[in-house]
Amino acid sequence: MSIQWFPGHMTKARREIAEFMKEQDVIIEVLDARMPRASENPLLATLRRGKPCIKVLSKSDLADPAVTAAWLRYFEERGREPTEARPEGTVVAIALSTEKLADIRKRLPDLCTKVAGPRSGKRALHAMIVGIPNVGKSTLVNTLMGRKVAVAADKPAVTKQQQFVVLANGIALRDNPGILWPKLEDPRAALRLALAGAIPESAADPYEVALFAAETLMADYPAVLLQRYKLEALPETPEAMIEAIGRKRGKLRAGGIVDVSAAAAELIHAFRTGALGPMSLEAPDDATV
Repeated sequence: MSIQWFPGHMTKARREIAEFMKEQDVIIEVLDARMPRASENPLLATLRRGKPCIKVLSKSDLADPAVTAAWLRYFEERGREPTEARPEGTVVAIALSTEKLADIRKRLPDLCTKVAGPRSGKRALHAMIVGIPNVGKSTLVNTLMGRKVAVAADKPAVTKQQQFVVLANGIALRDNPGILWPKLEDPRAALRLALAGAIPESAADPYEVALFAAETLMADYPAVLLQRYKLEALPETPEAMIEAIGRKRGKLRAGGIVDVSAAAAELIHAFRTGALGPMSLEAPDDATV
């Protein structure tokens, strides 16, 4: 299955990011902590032109803590490597939960000031938030402002235009619609994006996405699946896993036939909402994306 999704508003957003990039002192790229590599947009590395970049690992309360710690070490080490102009910047992991949001409201602006370095004159520090769809950019903007100024929803392409706000400490912050890249060349990375909700169901077959989820979780988190769905043993294939989930959750049609679409939706929903517990879809030392 080939997954491709690059609607027209993303072309406009890419042009606007390029247009306003020269004014920025710091780029804040929001990544999904469950899949930092798959959610890191290669277009943005080119568009930011060597400007310092803070990588924010969003939704880290949904990710495996040990894997997130490994990603932090990975980005910190990569940040010390020289680039065309200066180091990559710094990285901070945040959990989009009430008890952690107040902390990021102070830490992130302080990091922006630190990595931006000295500036001439009295011009306010300018920062731009970028990232893929449905990764938590609008939630981050609302957190930094201390009030709701951006619409946040658990689906992609809610934000379709840029937004400019000024934080309490004077930092000028520009938010952007989530953008992908025109061609998703790695099919497994595309499936990760679809599973996490960065790509709508209209562009990805939910059953195929659920099969990918079952395959991944059977390999990495088998005990969780056994407990969640009250199974005595793991089925042998992802297809059989979906069938088992359907039977355990009562997703049946007439004659006791499993409704595989409903079973697939159950597994996808359980992953996205964190009902399965904290899980990561990739680690820094994975050979492939």
